[in-house]
Amino acid sequence: MLKALETFLLNLAVAAVIALGLMITASVFSRAIFNVALPDTIVIVRELMVAAIVLPLAAATLSRSHVAVEFLANRLPPRAQAWLAVFGSIVGLFALMPLIYAGGREFAHNFTSGGFFYGDLELPKWPGRLIFLIGISLCWLRLLVLVVQDIRAIRAGDYSFADTHAEGLD
Repeated sequence: MLKALETFLLNLAVAAVIALGLMITASVFSRAIFNVALPDTIVIVRELMVAAIVLPLAAATLSRSHVAVEFLANRLPPRAQAWLAVFGSIVGLFALMPLIYAGGREFAHNFTSGGFFYGDLELPKWPGRLIFLIGISLCWLRLLVLVVQDIRAIRAGDYSFADTHAEGLD
């Protein structure tokens, strides 16, 4: 179920990127051809960027596609590399906790107070805050699952999950 949710959010992020491109193109076109600005384009683009960045985080975590510095880690034995991967995931769990807390408070505040962006459309702020909270929370959950799975794999003697460097780069 978690993988299906991650795939769904990844597809939503793709849709957000496509919508970003269309929105920016329409905005430039309407300004250049008709000398008319589309209302609240900056706000809409900013909120779509949040979706495009945050929603695929859990899927990136599952595929272990985050930026990593491996020039020292790759020289360690496989068991040490595996424990280093677990340590990195645990650090990630602790790093995301304040973001989840702050995102939850921000969402709750904007949802209950009726916060909105000043502009022609007076768009509410809470949808973007909710998207951020969902994306970060799901990434945290995926990291937790990976920590548990990785520790089980280490105990079983399987260190293959830590071997993330590309073939031929040794």
